[in-house]
Amino acid sequence: MAMLSRTLERLFFLAAIGSALLTAAVFLLLCQLAKPLFQHGGLGTLLCSPWNPGHGQYGIYPMIVGSLSIAFLSVLISFPFSLGCAFFITHFGPLALRRKLLNLVRFMTSIPTVVYGFVALFLLVPFMREFLTGGSGMNILTASVVLAILIAPTMIIFFVDSLQRVPLSYRQAVDALGGSPAQQLLYVVLPMAWPGILNGLLLGLGRAMGDTLISLMLAGNAVAVPTALTQAARTLTAHIALVMAADFASMEFQSIFACGIFLYLFTALLIVALRLVGRLSPRGL
Repeated sequence: MAMLSRTLERLFFLAAIGSALLTAAVFLLLCQLAKPLFQHGGLGTLLCSPWNPGHGQYGIYPMIVGSLSIAFLSVLISFPFSLGCAFFITHFGPLALRRKLLNLVRFMTSIPTVVYGFVALFLLVPFMREFLTGGSGMNILTASVVLAILIAPTMIIFFVDSLQRVPLSYRQAVDALGGSPAQQLLYVVLPMAWPGILNGLLLGLGRAMGDTLISLMLAGNAVAVPTALTQAARTLTAHIALVMAADFASMEFQSIFACGIFLYLFTALLIVALRLVGRLSPRGL
């Protein structure tokens, strides 16, 4: 039994080393494939210049602004809604309704992204065009609203799990003292569950940043730097999809690897943030 345990430990260790090496290899491959573009103008030019291939400018700055705008706005919209749903499921909702609502949220995570996009094209985009934003109706605000709906189920499930991990004895102590469910949530549950809630928020941000179809279908795909939420924008992921579909042997094609590097580094920063938050979690949660 001891030999089997040591063998399994070694296999798991080798698997972890292999995963780390594979991840590093992917990053190095992206850097190598983007090398011609770096040599053309340098990293600073690539990150800060506009996208204008006709004049030899291959900067991904407009796509970075578009990605960050849509991702952060979608999280800003989705976070209070998701947290409120988690509160209702764990503390305030009728017992008979809590499980049904949680099952519905879990079902929403299985709906393909393209379904959200098609529904928005026929319902939300005309509404935005006629009553709110004007233009084509495809812009940062439209994409952010749909993306907020898309990431909400993941955030809700994570929030519910974090809130339910608070020891039952703590919550029962509040009940024994005559505390209301709101007081239990405010003074006991939230102070202990906030690291998990922050983890869910960061995961939602990563999910929003990495989505392709919603931004591709609803953001308008304009390569200019957006200055308002009602303007069209192109995200890094949408740029990768559009360039790969149209070109394979040009400097424009090299830009998709630069986009991949930025997304890679952004994801790495989120993972580091998750690890740091995990160290702050109360013991037992």
